[in-house]
Amino acid sequence: MSTYKILSDTSCDIPAAVLEQLDVTYVPFHVSFDTVNYLKELQDITPDEFYDKINADKLYPKTSLPSVQDYMDAMEPVLKEGKDVFCICLTANFSGSYQSGVNAANILSEAYPERKIIVLDSACVTGSQGLLVYEACRMRDAGYSMEELLAVLDKQKYMTKINFTVDSLDYLQKGGRIGKAAALAGAILNIKPIIVMRDGELYPESKVRGHKKALKTIMDMTRNEIDSEKEHYRVLLVRGEKERHATVEEMRQTLLAEGFDVMDEIWPVGITIGTHTGPTPIGICYIKKYEYVK
Repeated sequence: MSTYKILSDTSCDIPAAVLEQLDVTYVPFHVSFDTVNYLKELQDITPDEFYDKINADKLYPKTSLPSVQDYMDAMEPVLKEGKDVFCICLTANFSGSYQSGVNAANILSEAYPERKIIVLDSACVTGSQGLLVYEACRMRDAGYSMEELLAVLDKQKYMTKINFTVDSLDYLQKGGRIGKAAALAGAILNIKPIIVMRDGELYPESKVRGHKKALKTIMDMTRNEIDSEKEHYRVLLVRGEKERHATVEEMRQTLLAEGFDVMDEIWPVGITIGTHTGPTPIGICYIKKYEYVK
């Protein structure tokens, strides 16, 4: 049995059932539809319920990050059991969740000086962060120490990527990620952005006309980036609203047939990123497996 427990904030977008299978404790982000009442992700509302609600009510919700107390509430029971904590957080460039985790660790280290707490800035978002958590669990189960995890994951997080697109620019515009003029032009011209993660930040990589071309583009990007050593990488597909699932499953089957090591499940993009993208994101994430990290 491992002497430490892996934690992650819910921006990793690993479904609750999978988190349980992996024995990972999650720290929830919060979402509000009225700026007064906040719901805890996974505890009070699932990603699919979130997308159903914003579609039905045409809402533009707000999120808030896990508090220091949220992290303490997740960490302290582990420490009381006599175990150490390895916590993986959303990129610090996107949220203050990592800092909340660090602050909680500093407070609890005084109360439990004999225990170790490591808090890692994943430099990742959504499924790419989830893949990092998944690899951490593989290493834990293979008997690696927390220090060995940290040494590998600190390199591995920069060998992790997500390429994605959205079918509608409305939420990116509402969140201030693009201007009104760009959103209007995108709607008129059927422009779809190709968005990538680099150094812990999301960047618009390019623009294409039409949703089918956007999906082909992110597929081609994945092929170009890892095809030459595909056996070294684990691939995960993610989607927003459940109505996108069939389309994403076709993409998953195509990559599988081409010899990529694609995970069996498609994960929903969670509330943390879904608030900014709206219900229409589709993405391909990949990570270099820890065995090949040098």
